[in-house]
Amino acid sequence: MSQSAPRYDVVAIGNAIVDVIARADEEFIIAQGMTKGSMQLIDADQATSLYDAMGPGIEISGGSAANTLAGLAMLGAKCGFIGQVADDQLGQVFAHDVKAGGIDFTTEARQGHPPTARCLILVTPDAQRTMNTFLGASQYLPAAALDEAMIADAAILYLEGYLWDPAEPRAAMRRAIDLAKQAGRKVAFTLSDAFVIDRHRDDFLALIDEGAIDILFANEVEIGSLQQTQDFETAVATTAAKVPYLVVTRSEKGAIALVDGERHETRAEPIAEIVDTTGAGDLFAAGFLAGLAAGDGIDRCLKMGALCAREIISHVGARPQVDLKALVAQA
Repeated sequence: MSQSAPRYDVVAIGNAIVDVIARADEEFIIAQGMTKGSMQLIDADQATSLYDAMGPGIEISGGSAANTLAGLAMLGAKCGFIGQVADDQLGQVFAHDVKAGGIDFTTEARQGHPPTARCLILVTPDAQRTMNTFLGASQYLPAAALDEAMIADAAILYLEGYLWDPAEPRAAMRRAIDLAKQAGRKVAFTLSDAFVIDRHRDDFLALIDEGAIDILFANEVEIGSLQQTQDFETAVATTAAKVPYLVVTRSEKGAIALVDGERHETRAEPIAEIVDTTGAGDLFAAGFLAGLAAGDGIDRCLKMGALCAREIISHVGARPQVDLKALVAQA
């Protein structure tokens, strides 16, 4: 199939979630039986109980892939989002926020129960975020809901690992990969969390072995979990041999990218105070992909990612609060 010029820079498929973010001390985390800094799935009853126990919070439309698109759109990229909300108030809030950010969103709202997904995020004084996610309607994204024309018209299809867990959206994402490949487009995938990898390691390794993934995003823990080794360099080398682009963030140690075997590195951008690490990886991906879409070199892509990540950890919430275009102009 001949490849036409894409209308979108990035189209993402991910959880359509509204984040509820509140501060909490470590005693509260322990009392609730959570592991600080982790993400766990909860059911509707747990979501209600935890919400009632949490302190005052702020509500922001979120979801990993949607956060990345929000950053990309601010950086001038043309984006589209595919994700499932319910026909309820939070679903309307999410759809409004996405569209207001200049992102195309055509997925029809799902009727009835369950309600729109929400993530209850507790931020401890050390800026670590502990996420409790009720997937709600987002886990019922069917392949029939895909905007196939949008996927085929995107230079990069970006998939969120968190959404691989439920069966229905997993099938939808497999279909989306096929559509992107048929159109001659690139597929990017973010591993999202070690708990997701533990459940779906064989699937992810199979996708990599099949050549289905062109750009793989991970952090230091995730890449080790994928390859089941604590040796960072071994995990990186094993994975990089099978994907054209491997991007690994390393918190205060910066980030690396291996492109067709060539290694690039960037340092973490200095920051006076880390307030909330929620969305750091999401916005790093936004900066990196924005540079890639613009045809920039890999070193600049990494620098843009680091600058965007620094911005997001300087405040509560996973959506940027400054002009990202002006911010990355220094890259």
